[in-house]
Amino acid sequence: EDEIRELINGRVESVPPRTDHRSPYQRLCEHFETASLRGFGCEEMPLAQDAAVAVLDYLEGNHLSPKESLAGLATYSTANYLFLDAIARRNLELTATQWGTKGTSLLQVLDRTVTPAGARLLRQWVEHPLLDLAAINARQDAVEEFAGSTILRHDTGTALKGIADLPRLVSRASTGIASPRDLVALRRSLEQIPELTDALNDCRSSLLQVLRDGLDPCADVRQLLESGLIDDPPLKMNEGGVIRPGFRPELDHMRDMAANGRQYIANLEAEEREKTGIKNLRVGFNSVFGYYLEVTKSNVGMAPESWIRKQTTANGERYITPELKRLEGEVLGADEHISALESQLFDEIRDTVAAQYPRLLALSAAVAQVDTLLSLAKTASEGRYVRPEVNSGTEIRITAGRHPVVERSQDEAFIPNDTLLNDEERLIVLTGPNMAGKSTYLRQVALIVLMAQMGGFVPADAAVIGVVDRIFTRIGAQDDLSAGQSTFMVEMTETANIIANATDRSLVVLDEIGRGTSTYDGLSIAWAVAERLAEVGCKTLFATHYHHLNDLEKTCEGVRNYRIAVREDGHHIL
Repeated sequence: EDEIRELINGRVESVPPRTDHRSPYQRLCEHFETASLRGFGCEEMPLAQDAAVAVLDYLEGNHLSPKESLAGLATYSTANYLFLDAIARRNLELTATQWGTKGTSLLQVLDRTVTPAGARLLRQWVEHPLLDLAAINARQDAVEEFAGSTILRHDTGTALKGIADLPRLVSRASTGIASPRDLVALRRSLEQIPELTDALNDCRSSLLQVLRDGLDPCADVRQLLESGLIDDPPLKMNEGGVIRPGFRPELDHMRDMAANGRQYIANLEAEEREKTGIKNLRVGFNSVFGYYLEVTKSNVGMAPESWIRKQTTANGERYITPELKRLEGEVLGADEHISALESQLFDEIRDTVAAQYPRLLALSAAVAQVDTLLSLAKTASEGRYVRPEVNSGTEIRITAGRHPVVERSQDEAFIPNDTLLNDEERLIVLTGPNMAGKSTYLRQVALIVLMAQMGGFVPADAAVIGVVDRIFTRIGAQDDLSAGQSTFMVEMTETANIIANATDRSLVVLDEIGRGTSTYDGLSIAWAVAERLAEVGCKTLFATHYHHLNDLEKTCEGVRNYRIAVREDGHHIL
């Protein structure tokens, strides 16, 4: 559980033992009303079926309408994404810094999203860079088009600003827990879709065209919400006044009776006086039989036979009529009937919206992608980023690369550096004094590669990136006291993981391997690790203070030595 919690950076709960006698396979087939799970691509994936049934159990246990909430399954595979383990995510500070709230992460630098769904998707893109060249280039085409047009960025951003958290609103509607304000927020979001479509109307990139065509305005849903709900409803349904006047004549009539019922009864009193000629006739009320017509003894003979006598008093007689009882029922029960009918109508509206769950979810996905692409373009434009050439080759060539986070957070100009990694120069031994920027350079290269495979632009003058399958990092000193591991043990465990799993398509970043032990032992470990990585053929940046490692250039193919140069300029070190 701890490993999963660290990986997803979220809450993890154990699933209670199941009591259902049916197998996960049977339950899923019954839920989706299918004979098999082949159509979902998980026929032979028992663990995936267990996970899907756990979701069903959660929905059923919390009364969240699993039929509407879980409308389909899709398989997920890490084979489509650049692999980043928890160590690499932490060391590269992708979504959070190692110092908690202090400092700036890569996500914070890139995040110019304006919708909650876009922000979540950007985080997903940062944590899951792509391997597929076509998908990478499609994103880059879209980012390039946004980055090249200030008007397009402005118009698209303006349209997006009015869109709320569509996926969560749709999810709340489908599970039956959406409030009136949720549905009004959904309506206002749908009102922005035509404007967003217009903004993207002349786009040339294939991805933006696909996303534009996927912006279903859901006009029927919008019309229902507009005609059914007032613009500013109360937070809770029981506060009343949610349904818009004119939506249902029956409700309008009840509201009229609640507001003007007593006036209607007063009008009935005047009508009966007119009909009977009884000038002192009046309408009264008591808790025993409600409203009544009271006539004095001297005028009892003028009372019509159709009146029903209910009570004799010392001063006269009290009667009721069918019309009076009808008015009484509508007036006295109006508030209760209004509440019940409003609740019924709201449930009908919410259920109608929930029935459009697939359309609304597809719309929200398209909106999130547009927002995320726009965010990358804004960052590229503001930071003078360039479009990298991403290909299937094995070379990583970066001209005047810069660290995207350090560049943003420091006042002075960032000093750029070049990088060249290829089959002939695949392991760089990097030396230099403390505080010269070795660790910054290592992270800089890894982040540029990651940003390129996200489909974004990179902080450099030019870049050619051969797709890498994994990024491994071993940076900094950190122990794990809860697991009984010293700083040196943690370092060796992480290094062993790299050696065991790196391929010739991987990028490995190592910072001062072996410093957790004696100089002689540390040098021996660093030498052996460097030799092994050179044999594997992965692209490696190896920062060290062991200058003896420079001799590897003479004995190992593909090893090159570089040094971080330092220059004193007055009272400053460059």
